[in-house]
Order: sequence, then C-alpha cells, then structure tokens
Amino acid sequence: MNYQALPSRETIDKLFENLRQRNFIPHFAASKEDALAKVISVIPAGSEIATASSITLKQIGFLDLLNSRKHAWKNFRDNIFTEIDHLKKDELRRESVLADYNIQSLHAITESGQLIIASGMGNQLSAIAYASRHLVFVAGLQKVVPTLDSALERLNEFVLPLENERMKRMGFKEGTTLGKYLVFEKEIRPRQIHIILVDEVLGF
Repeated sequence: MNYQALPSRETIDKLFENLRQRNFIPHFAASKEDALAKVISVIPAGSEIATASSITLKQIGFLDLLNSRKHAWKNFRDNIFTEIDHLKKDELRRESVLADYNIQSLHAITESGQLIIASGMGNQLSAIAYASRHLVFVAGLQKVVPTLDSALERLNEFVLPLENERMKRMGFKEGTTLGKYLVFEKEIRPRQIHIILVDEVLGF
C-alpha cells in the first residue's frame, strides 16, 4: 500500500461528512500556510495551550510560532522547557493535559472518520481522551486509509520504523516503541474537536 498517496476529492468529501457525524469539526487546508492560518483562527486569544511532539506541527510553522512567542496564547511548553527540576517538570507535563486547547497530529484517519493516535508512554493520550477542554489535530491527507485494520498496518509498517530511525538520529540509542494507541471514535462531550486536514504530504 502506498502510504504517501493523497486521496481523491470524492474520498475527502465523504470523510468530512463522516467526521461531522462523529461530532468532529473538519477543516480543509490547501497548503501548510493555510493549515497554520486555520490553527491560529480556531484558538481564541488568551487560551492555555499544550502541544505534543509533532513533525507535522513543525512543518506547518506552528512550533516556530510558539518558539517566537509572538502569539496571543499561554503556552505550557514555555514553563516545561525552562524547568530544570525533573519532578517539577513531570508535574507541569501532568498539568498541561488540562489545557484549554491541546494541539497534536494524527497517525491515521479511516475513511469512516476514526482517528488513530499512537504513543510510546501515552502522556498525550489522556488529553485527547478526556482532559483537555478542546483539541486541534493537524494532519496531511496522505494519512487517510480505508479501514481500521489498514490504519494499524500503516502505524506498524510505515510510521513506527520511520519514528524509530528519527529517535535514533536524535541520540536515543534504543529508538522508540509503540506502547499505546488510541482509536477516537466520536465525541459525546460539549467540546470542540477541530481536525485540519492538509492537501499535502506532511509528517509520517
């Protein structure tokens, strides 16, 4: 299977309809720049935000925006990165899952609208499953797959090997491991789940 292929317009239109039926809010972005503009537009000024490690967020320029501090939000990562005490740093990570908006990417999206997110330790999954008030996901449309089975195949056969090599290049000799994954079926709580899907190949 070609895990880098972008889906047809017909598939995208049907996917958006299925996402809405699951109480998700889909957005189409024509480019990385468009995706960044949409992320900025859905997060109100003054909101507390948190992010997970994400190549996609880096590629669209969101992480650079946060690092510049030229934005109108309160970013949990600012305090996490500057804290040198490991116990305090861990406590800040725990607090960050309660952010008003948690911004992450996805590892796969099924055509029926299921969202698949993988993690080694699982620290970002609690924010998605319950803790954060609202969520913003950004993903390239190449991550759309037909079924949940093909989503898990994508995760194990394509994403995991690439992430493993990336971690080794960063100096983690043992690479990475797939510790946990979440299948997000639908939202039943009164919170916003924005899904910004970009018509480009982004991330793994």
